[in-house]
Amino acid sequence: MSHLNQTGWIRVTGEDRVRWLNGMVTNAIHQLAPGEGTYNFLLSVQGRIQGDATIFARPDDLLMETSSPQIPTLITLLDRFIIMDDVKLADISSTRSGLQVAGPKAASLLQQIGLPTGDLAPLTMRSLSWNNAEVDILHAYSPLVPRYELWAEEATTTKLTSALQTFDVTPCEDQSLEWLRILEGTPQIGTDIRDRELPQETGQTRALHFAKGCYLGQEIVERIRSRGNVHRTFSGFRLDGDLPTAGTSLEADGKQIGELTSVAAIPLPGEAQAVPFGLGYIRREALDRGLPVLYAGGGIAHPVSLPFSQPAASAPSVASEPPERV
Repeated sequence: MSHLNQTGWIRVTGEDRVRWLNGMVTNAIHQLAPGEGTYNFLLSVQGRIQGDATIFARPDDLLMETSSPQIPTLITLLDRFIIMDDVKLADISSTRSGLQVAGPKAASLLQQIGLPTGDLAPLTMRSLSWNNAEVDILHAYSPLVPRYELWAEEATTTKLTSALQTFDVTPCEDQSLEWLRILEGTPQIGTDIRDRELPQETGQTRALHFAKGCYLGQEIVERIRSRGNVHRTFSGFRLDGDLPTAGTSLEADGKQIGELTSVAAIPLPGEAQAVPFGLGYIRREALDRGLPVLYAGGGIAHPVSLPFSQPAASAPSVASEPPERV
């Protein structure tokens, strides 16, 4: 369990909101039924990623969930393109307080406090009444372990925290959540995704829809798709050697072929010592040729598929239940 203090929300209202926002992001907004969501990139006209958000449809508005530091940037970017459209943007982050419950037993724990999630599909949100208060339950994206978010007024999330603690739910520190993110292989805006990255380079095809029609930056995305691939791709690496720093270059045949963007030494079951892992970008030809990939200090970066592995994600240090429950 952890508090979602670095997550923010933008509310989009107005009669033109669906048509307009569908033309601003990389995924299909117009097809969403109430409660459904999609992950999206926001691009420049050159197709470079400017931000990301998960967008949920509701009967009277659209909600954009993103990291708090992105809120001013995204509102400024989007507001520039509201011309004659009936659309309004509002930062409503201060009205919503969030908790995250992640781990193999997350759904059963929520069931025990009166918040059933059994039929809640990934990237869907449902409002329930809990102790005479409204709670939004969100089945969040996670390729390794179930992950749910609870959103309500702050007084309600305080009560939810107390209710979960009666079942010995373990609070997750930021470091543990970062380990889980790296094991998932989920790139983070500002860390792994900068404003020079192209959508297909990140490997996040879940953010792209190729039949929705025109949107900002769509021409570049379609051009890359028609050509078949990009020259560099996002990858996971198991590191053999000292833990490098983020930004360390990757080399093969004496040439720079990529960089590490996220690194961590992660304690795993059955391992005597924490295992160094990394996320980053590598030239596709180096992967195709199976070249040895080196980094500074004599280390070897072994490319691996993402997510890293289910057993790795089951380590007690990255789960939200007590170790004996995992």
